Amino acid sequence: MELKELRKQSAQDLGEQLLELRREQFNLRMQKGAGQQTQTHHYKRVRRDIAQIKTLLGQDKSSTKK
Repeated sequence: MELKELRKQSAQDLGEQLLELRREQFNLRMQKGAGQQTQTHHYKRVRRDIAQIKTLLGQDKSSTKK
């Protein structure tokens, strides 16, 4: 996911996307625990995307407080 694309989205869209990524992260964690995960790089990508969205949501909150 590109950061430019994420910045164009509304806070509600980012929240929905965050929820979807957390579900994907959970599923990847379960696959890893069961020994079924074949593409380990997906877990790192999901974690990075979650961090980017949380950062953008935090910036939105701090900019509205000023």
